[in-house]
Amino acid sequence: MLARQRQELILDEVRSTGGVRVSDLVERLGVSDMTVRRDIEVLTARGLVTRVHGGATAAGSSVEEPGFAAKSGLHTDAKQAIARAAVALIEPGASVALSAGTTTHAVAAELVAIPRLTVVTNSLRVAEVLHESARSDLCVVLTGGERTPSDALVGPVAVNALRGLHVDWLLMGVHGMDVGAGFTTPNLAEAETNRALVASARRVAVVADNSKWGVVGLSTIAALDEVDVLVSDDGLEPAARRTLDETCGRLVLAS
Repeated sequence: MLARQRQELILDEVRSTGGVRVSDLVERLGVSDMTVRRDIEVLTARGLVTRVHGGATAAGSSVEEPGFAAKSGLHTDAKQAIARAAVALIEPGASVALSAGTTTHAVAAELVAIPRLTVVTNSLRVAEVLHESARSDLCVVLTGGERTPSDALVGPVAVNALRGLHVDWLLMGVHGMDVGAGFTTPNLAEAETNRALVASARRVAVVADNSKWGVVGLSTIAALDEVDVLVSDDGLEPAARRTLDETCGRLVLAS
């Protein structure tokens, strides 16, 4: 297969699913890891995709929102490490809110080990993980609302459900984080619902892998200095570490 044919196939896959992994492309195309990475670099240079750790995602505007399936296969090791570090913040008997997203989905899987929790979430996928644990000491509260491409429940129903709630911790995933824009999402309704989640929590922890740095979605959820803890991974570049260490309440880097 010629390089141009490979690149067209990669671009088609990114456009249809929102993202691809290098490892999957190596197996599918029958070429080396370096060949796939060079193809992705060519597409990135042409502005057709965005190169991320372990793969590529769609290169679009601040309003494009990849679906849950497109994001779930990216940065899996980092997300698992972040999930373990985030759950270490939570004490038995706490009330915890979890936003929707692939990183918070990983957090939910780790959270089931902590006894006597009450969890509020606007994610059917998160609720399903918690429900499948079959723990009698785990109470799960779903907000309701309209479903987004990232499987978040948002809108007036979700916001109204959150207005009267008060939780100890919010563990929140984001689309992007930037020194100027703060923590963002491309979905206006999701931004509003996440702001309601922030307002319901005594302490807020954002869970976001290093690929989110420098990414700006359409709508800001919170400024960098409005969160108590940012849990990311040790792939975060030094300049980003310095900025986040100076602005967020506390920076935790999982490995």
